Amino acid sequence: MDVAGIITLVLIALFLLLFFYLVPLGLWIQGIVSLGMGRITILDLIRMRLRKISPRLIVDGIINSHKAGLTDIKTDMLETHYLAGGNVANVVMALIASDKANIDLQFQTATAIDLAGRDIKSAVETSVYPKVIDAPKDGFLSAVAKDGIELKARARVTVRTNIGGLVGGATDDTIIARVGEGIVSAIGSSGNYGGVLENPDNISRAVLQKGLDAGTAFEILSIDIADLDVGKNIGAQLQTDQAEADLKVSQAKAETRRAMAVAQEQEMKARVQEMRSKVVEAEAEVPLAMAQAFKEGKLGVFDYVNMKNIEADTSMRESISGNKDGNSISLEGDDD
Repeated sequence: MDVAGIITLVLIALFLLLFFYLVPLGLWIQGIVSLGMGRITILDLIRMRLRKISPRLIVDGIINSHKAGLTDIKTDMLETHYLAGGNVANVVMALIASDKANIDLQFQTATAIDLAGRDIKSAVETSVYPKVIDAPKDGFLSAVAKDGIELKARARVTVRTNIGGLVGGATDDTIIARVGEGIVSAIGSSGNYGGVLENPDNISRAVLQKGLDAGTAFEILSIDIADLDVGKNIGAQLQTDQAEADLKVSQAKAETRRAMAVAQEQEMKARVQEMRSKVVEAEAEVPLAMAQAFKEGKLGVFDYVNMKNIEADTSMRESISGNKDGNSISLEGDDD
């Protein structure tokens, strides 16, 4: 075989490989056998190859949906969703499951939910088979009744998917937060902890009446209190803390009053010293006044002698009475 023959064989082989790649005859035959002539054409498969769409994924989706009775789904619809970045297999399975469960789910709604990042297949399964959410996920909710007793609660929330609220609806974290808030509020409004322990279903009814699933992607079917324990006596502890705080405040006020009394006492002592200094100052002016009186002739020698006699008599009386400091002076006339 010459070189030209070899090149011809190679070209024929490459052409056949390219042809069978662009024209997946196996999928075309499978489509004809499963759906009949005209549902999936050779041109559709070639177009998928050229647009870098997996023909196997689209053909399987069309076959599954049509076999399930969803004949309104076309190849171009699945191709568009694939090019938009959606999960074609999940959408097809969700549509089949919702149709079998009599759930109204349109193709446009399913693709919108899928493109929004939600698992549409899991959402439909949850709508058929409700799931249980723990509130909170870990630990307990702590709430205090009106009598001051702490109660620790844990709830199990049964929910199913609200298909209409999947786009833009809040997730299960919001459900957990709202249920926790409702339980704390219900326990806090109870008169005493004994009533809560006797009828925990009252909490469930009170929480369900609040419509906690509004604006979420779920519908709450039931709220069951799985565990309810008694905690600390928060009311007594708060009263003890308040009493200690009041005691400290009273002690601080008493210390303030004592300090004010000490300051006032020191102030009075200072005023006494001030008055004594004024007395000493006034006594120092007496000799000057007497000298001035002598000069002006208003005071005579006999007057001066009488004054000295009175001072001597006063000094003697003070020495007899024991008042040497002269704080108390009593002048009495002579019996003569």
